[in-house]
Amino acid sequence: MASTTAPALTVGFDLDMTLIDSRPGIHACYQALTERTGTYIDADLVVTRLGPPLVEELANWFPAEEVPAAVELYREMYPAFAVAATSAMPGARAAIAAVRAAGGRTLVVTAKYEPSARLHLEHLGIEPDEVIGDLWAEGKAQALRAHAADVYVGDHVGDVRGARTAGTLSVAVVTGPCSAAELRTAGADVVLPDLTHFPQWLAAYRPAAGA
Repeated sequence: MASTTAPALTVGFDLDMTLIDSRPGIHACYQALTERTGTYIDADLVVTRLGPPLVEELANWFPAEEVPAAVELYREMYPAFAVAATSAMPGARAAIAAVRAAGGRTLVVTAKYEPSARLHLEHLGIEPDEVIGDLWAEGKAQALRAHAADVYVGDHVGDVRGARTAGTLSVAVVTGPCSAAELRTAGADVVLPDLTHFPQWLAAYRPAAGA
C-alpha cells in the first residue's frame, strides 16, 4: 500500500526585507562608511534597493580599485552599526514556526555576508536549520538544490530568478524594493503581501504537496 504521508518539506527564505528589516542598520553603516572614507554615499537611496551583493552597491560609489577595501571596512563596521538597529519583519518568526509545525526544515539563503547574516538571526532569535550567505539571484539555486528546497520565499526579482533556476516554487512577498507586478513578471508562482500571510498559504499548500 502506498504511503499517504507527505514528503518532508524544506523552505528557504531570503533575509533582508523578507525576514528582517535591515534598512535602519544598513543606513547607519553606510553613513559611517562615508565618514570613514570621505566618499559620499546616498544612504537613503541605498536602502531603497536592497538585495544585490554589497560589492555591486559599493561599485556605484567607489572606483573599482577601491571597492575591495570598502567592502572590508563596511563588513568590519557592520556588527556595531547594523545588528541592534535591525528588526524582524512582521510574520517572520511565525513563518519559520509554521514550517516547523508542518514537520519541515528551514534555511536562509542570502546575498549577505554569511557571518553578518548569522549575527542578525542570533540577535533576533530567529533559528533556521541552515544559513547560507554570499549567494545572489541565479547563484542561490546552488544552495536551494543542495538542500532540496521545495519553496523559496523572497522579496526581490533576484530571489524569483534563483528559485526558478533551482526548479523551486517561488513565493514572493511585497515587502522589499520590487512591486507585485515586477515579481509576477519575473515568474513568481505566488505573491503575498507579507509574511503574515505565509502560514495560511502553507497550510493550503501542504495537502496538494502530498497528494
